[in-house]
Amino acid sequence: MNFSVEEENLICMYHTSDRRRTMARILAALPDVDTEMRRLANGVIAKLERMTDAAFDGQRFGFASE
Repeated sequence: MNFSVEEENLICMYHTSDRRRTMARILAALPDVDTEMRRLANGVIAKLERMTDAAFDGQRFGFASE
């Protein structure tokens, strides 16, 4: 799965040991973020939902710059 720089950085901020926990941490932060960030977070969650656990475990997430 391809993630944009912004999406990957968001994942890195909330990354935990597995895909489901990472999604849960992003979801928990939604009430505290602005509309633009909420849009980005919802897109990331949708992509993570489509990934398998194995694909998530095989993905390397690191903070990226444009």
